[in-house]
Amino acid sequence: MNLLYKSTRNADKTVTASEAILKGLADDGGLFVPVAVPKLDVTMDELKSMSYQETAYEVMKKFLTDFTEEELKHCINSAYDSKFDTEVIAPLVKVGDTYHLELFHGATIAFKDMALSILPHLMITSARKNQVKNDIVILTATSGDTGKAALAGFADVPGTKIIVFYPKGGVSRVQELQMVTQKGENTSVVAIHGNFDHAQSGVKALFEDKELEKELAAKGYQFSSANSINIGRLVPQVVYYVYAYAKLLENEEIQAGEEINVTVPTGNFGNILAAYYAKQMGVPIAKLICASNENKVLFDFFQTGVYNRNREFVLTSSPSMDILISSNLERLIYTIAGQDAEKDTELMNELKEKGVYEITPEMKEKLADFRGGYATEEETAEMIHDTYKKTGYVMDTHTAVAAYVCKKYREESKDTKKCLVASTASPYKFARSVMTAIDPAYDAMDEFRLIDELNKVSGFPVPNAIEEIRNAEIRHTTECDADKMKETVKEILGI
Repeated sequence: MNLLYKSTRNADKTVTASEAILKGLADDGGLFVPVAVPKLDVTMDELKSMSYQETAYEVMKKFLTDFTEEELKHCINSAYDSKFDTEVIAPLVKVGDTYHLELFHGATIAFKDMALSILPHLMITSARKNQVKNDIVILTATSGDTGKAALAGFADVPGTKIIVFYPKGGVSRVQELQMVTQKGENTSVVAIHGNFDHAQSGVKALFEDKELEKELAAKGYQFSSANSINIGRLVPQVVYYVYAYAKLLENEEIQAGEEINVTVPTGNFGNILAAYYAKQMGVPIAKLICASNENKVLFDFFQTGVYNRNREFVLTSSPSMDILISSNLERLIYTIAGQDAEKDTELMNELKEKGVYEITPEMKEKLADFRGGYATEEETAEMIHDTYKKTGYVMDTHTAVAAYVCKKYREESKDTKKCLVASTASPYKFARSVMTAIDPAYDAMDEFRLIDELNKVSGFPVPNAIEEIRNAEIRHTTECDADKMKETVKEILGI
């Protein structure tokens, strides 16, 4: 069966998977969604003995039906190779009474590598399939991790350029250094004066700018996205939830068919949406627990059915979740509205114009699989500290938010199902916050001394991604105001 994609804001027009990957965002500003989420055609019993790469093929072939077996396997094998520091790609680690799915073993030590190491291969294959002659300009906003992972994925990929916008002062020092030291003739990094939501809204506006599209085309360019708005980012993320369940089964941690809960630290909603798709494919997931930091717009939404971004933006120790407009939530809204593109458009326009929308009671009923929770800065630090003292395991701030929310959910609900926590970044990426949570005395040390101390405390080897930036040359120094992103892009591309 050939699976087609349509925009959340227009039910009439369908595109192939490769067309959706190339475009990134639909022409009407909507996000591409599969006409229906496909079911797995292999059993968990078959999956449990498969490698990560084999699992990826079984999942992705159902979504990317216009790719041949040879094309898809080439993309998968090119992505999940020695760039990862473990052959299993996404290890499962038992921490106390939960299972951490470690998604940070790729080149940039964050979960974004799981999808962004394959996206360039999917995109180049898609371009060839659709006879695209233009160079593809990847335009991306980042709250810290997507930027570096996309830069690393697309650096010096022929026929592409990549421009990343990040909020100045809104990412960790390690995240910033990872981006501004990025090599590659086709890479550009811009710090904007504003927060992530300004960067994300600015990028969306550039995609919707028809005049700019014509100017780009005249120069032989077209935009695409590496953000999780791109379906080519979302599909690879579904894989690791399928893989994790199969491995729990193989390790005899669960019985066949036993339901588990999944807790995901969430900012832009892509990572937990991938778990929702895995559930729809047939993975026995009961509750999808959405963990927020003090920017708890999603927690409030799941509590009330009202999405309201009109609130103070808080800078936290988990900056990749410092987001008030969760782009990927639109895909879920479209689904619970019964794939009603008009209803989705109406709500998204309300969000754009008033900063708030409310879903109907019928839509809210369809959110029964989801639970929201949040952790304060103190609770996040306490979770890092207590887990280390009890188990010796060191986790980053984002994972700690999820672990805390998972613990609190269990206590309040008395739900005894096994729980999988998506562990989204290496503690090395947020060494200061992690080490000061373990002992406040560490705060007096500089960033790289802290990294050496973290190495002693955790026993985790210092990742190559950290060693590389110790003495790397700063290559990107461009800054701009949030309302000057268009001019900056045109300058970079020589338009």
